[in-house]
Amino acid sequence: MNRRKFINYIGCGCLAFGLHSCSTTPITERKQLKLIPEHKLNAQAAKIYEKVKEKEKLSDDKVKLGEIKEIGKKIENSISKYFDSQNISDPTIGFDWEYILIQNDKIKNAWCMPGGKIAVYTGILPITKNTNGLAAVMGHEIAHAVARHGSERASQGLILDLGTMAVEKLLIGRPLTGDSRKLYNYFTTFGVMLPFSRSHEAEADYLGLVFMHFAGYDLDESYKMWERMDKLNSGNRTPEFLSTHPSSKTRIENIKKWIPLVKDNF
Repeated sequence: MNRRKFINYIGCGCLAFGLHSCSTTPITERKQLKLIPEHKLNAQAAKIYEKVKEKEKLSDDKVKLGEIKEIGKKIENSISKYFDSQNISDPTIGFDWEYILIQNDKIKNAWCMPGGKIAVYTGILPITKNTNGLAAVMGHEIAHAVARHGSERASQGLILDLGTMAVEKLLIGRPLTGDSRKLYNYFTTFGVMLPFSRSHEAEADYLGLVFMHFAGYDLDESYKMWERMDKLNSGNRTPEFLSTHPSSKTRIENIKKWIPLVKDNF
């Protein structure tokens, strides 16, 4: 597939001193730094997921929950089937897949924790509109887990914490305070964390399309779903520079560009 163009687009971030902890993301083959053991992160995510289930009101809409589970199962199976066919280690081995529908019409969101713990909020259902739209959202969220973005973000946070301590100790011999702390936080947030998060979102958009395609869903519904989301949020947009997500315009343009690549190469 045309992986090189995608890798060039999103960039590659593997710190030199952590080469022994580098791996590559499935399919896109982007190098990534992972310092946190996957099984520990998955175990922690499972505990948090149980707390979410206790705290949030779960929907009693069995039909919609059944649809969510069916979509998830199709994506699960298609991912495993693909990697098996390529004689590549399945990145979802060890996942304990689980799906919940949270009754909250104000929250237009869905997420997938490390290890395959998935939640969909009822508030996003009018935007997904149909099965293919829901598959687009779920494919995107599952892609975050398959690409180990949680582990990568946790590792980067650890590196930033170590970097802060190094700056404090080596340069000034005491903890950063006041304006110095604000300046450091500014550079780490806007220079490192936000762009890194946007690269994850772009990668999840791409992999989500791939997983949708594996499972037989209509890829065109992906950008249509984001167009509906964009229309809903048209009066409340955050500038892309300040956002952890690509702008809706950027996201829609990229998805339209990637759809023929996915269809031609998978």
